[in-house]
Amino acid sequence: MSSNKLWEGSTKFKENSHLYDYQKWLTDNLNLSFNSYEELWQWSVDHITDFWESLWNYFNIISHKPYDTVLTMTTMPDFTWFNGAQVNYAEHVFRHDNPNQTAIIFSNEQGEHKELSWNELKNKVASMAAYLKSIGVTKGDCVVAFLPNVPEATISFLAVNSIGAIWSSTSPDFGTESVIDRFAQIKPKVFITVDGYFYNGKPHDKTAIAIDIAKALPTLEKVIVLPYLNKDDISKFPKDFINIDTVFNTVAENLVFEPIDFNHPIWVLYSSGTTGLPKAIVHSHGGILLEHLKYMAFHNDVHKGEHYFWYTTTGWMMWNFLQSALLMSATIVLYDGSPTYPNINKLWEFSDEVNITHFGTSAPFLVASMKNQIKPKNDCNLGSIRSISSTGAPLPFEAFEYVYKNIKQDVWLCSMAGGTDVCTAFVGGTPFYAVHTGEIQCRALGVSLYAYDDNGHAIEDDLGEMVIDKPMPSMPIYFWNDPNKKRYKASYFEHFPGKWRHGDFIKINSKTKGIIIYGRSDATLNRHGIRIGTSEIYRCINKIQAIEDSLIVNLELEGGRHYMPLFVKMRPSFKLTADVKTQIKEQLKKEYSPRHVPDDIIEVADIPYTISGKKMEAPIKKILLKMPFEKSINVDSMKNPESVNFFVELAKTI
Repeated sequence: MSSNKLWEGSTKFKENSHLYDYQKWLTDNLNLSFNSYEELWQWSVDHITDFWESLWNYFNIISHKPYDTVLTMTTMPDFTWFNGAQVNYAEHVFRHDNPNQTAIIFSNEQGEHKELSWNELKNKVASMAAYLKSIGVTKGDCVVAFLPNVPEATISFLAVNSIGAIWSSTSPDFGTESVIDRFAQIKPKVFITVDGYFYNGKPHDKTAIAIDIAKALPTLEKVIVLPYLNKDDISKFPKDFINIDTVFNTVAENLVFEPIDFNHPIWVLYSSGTTGLPKAIVHSHGGILLEHLKYMAFHNDVHKGEHYFWYTTTGWMMWNFLQSALLMSATIVLYDGSPTYPNINKLWEFSDEVNITHFGTSAPFLVASMKNQIKPKNDCNLGSIRSISSTGAPLPFEAFEYVYKNIKQDVWLCSMAGGTDVCTAFVGGTPFYAVHTGEIQCRALGVSLYAYDDNGHAIEDDLGEMVIDKPMPSMPIYFWNDPNKKRYKASYFEHFPGKWRHGDFIKINSKTKGIIIYGRSDATLNRHGIRIGTSEIYRCINKIQAIEDSLIVNLELEGGRHYMPLFVKMRPSFKLTADVKTQIKEQLKKEYSPRHVPDDIIEVADIPYTISGKKMEAPIKKILLKMPFEKSINVDSMKNPESVNFFVELAKTI
């Protein structure tokens, strides 16, 4: 499929960017000059210590102790960054705060709206930090949260961070065992919970679940409750649970920032846990600080006072990423509720209400908007939006064009891809390049990323494994409870020893240097020796109006046989007729090849998804191959666990 140019920033757009300023800084301070973004990227990966040290100086990092060396490494993943330095992430959030300007804008689907100034945010963070210290929370202790995307979550994180404690959160749509599987691993000292939340116009009471979680965490010394569903009322909770208002009433004279070792944990994130206990991924305080400053400045181009929004929950790494817009003195915009309630235009209407500058969402949301044929540009103003960012799944070619035709013509579409593993994007946007259909604009600075063939050779213009062959500061420092980094190394470094194999199939365009993501390589369709990215199938299916969603797997059976079924969820009032099946087959054959045509097309009531919104191709494949159920899938990690029943029954017939 051809890659058409859809948009390019004006000269003014480029010259007003942080990236342009950084290039001037490199010339003035290091006597370095580059003729293109690609030259700058190449320097950043050829001279990684010089690059990351330049960021330290460009961003004027506040360090309470100097570093000994920029990078100490034997082989990946045995490395440390800025050894000896002591920093504090929260200190960098508040170093340029303007007391009377807005730091947080919050709304929810119930119509609640509030704004916090930088001064109010700082005072609440100071009160929370003072309270935590008063009950004995110190550097290295874990504080966990079961909260929606509300200001109290941001306040709690910054307070925990300011004293050097370790943060971890899940959203209240997680099941009881799923939360316990995560939090029990890290032995938390404090649990901050909500009593419930609203979604799709309905209340969801989580009081009993929160109490059960607290009971299952024997290391807890205090439970703090945010009465979100039942305002100011926590009477259903045990008497020793404390109302968060009491915490915010704690007197604190000043917000004090504890100096933290650069390589000390900042937070614990978790893998989806679809086939077992979730991996507890630990990132470093300084690594996240540097990486997020880099990405927010150079790849999202976030400026002081701009309104930065991402539709996310506290259980997705994008919530952590969203907080980092505060590092740029931007205003973060939080929304809690369904993105399509009371109508599918809700988030676009919300953008007009609060003047969002940078609009972040998931690829499935944009695809759903496209499938429902909504045209936000006709119903909303959207004049404040400067960029639209998308992640969570590959963004189809058609969705790129949909954005420019039906949402906004003059907008910077920043498709990006990375993961919980590094809490950032490996590939994303650059103000210096044009946006081309289906392509992520660039490899991020400092990310030595290539497409590898099966022999470990870097290739372009062909499908290959995404591999990062040099360390990044935001790579995990370790997994929790993982002696000798055994699990960590097995997750990323076994396939290509000493190099990070991410598990995605990609193609790098030698002409534009753009990147196309073809889906997870562990769910790749190996069709008689030909590798097919699942995104190619979905891209084609998305054009068929009768189909709401789909999932495809390829089963390698005995005797060299293959069976590739396509599962489709039909839109309301549509049926999977013979004509629809013919349309699917003909379209796949026409746009790709006969190998892309499935052996069966099967209607299902729902497509299995993780809580964080990823299709569960690999677990469904394991179920259909009759692997033990408990080793194939963890239903507590699912958004819609009842959807699995169909596949369990189907497996019996294969």
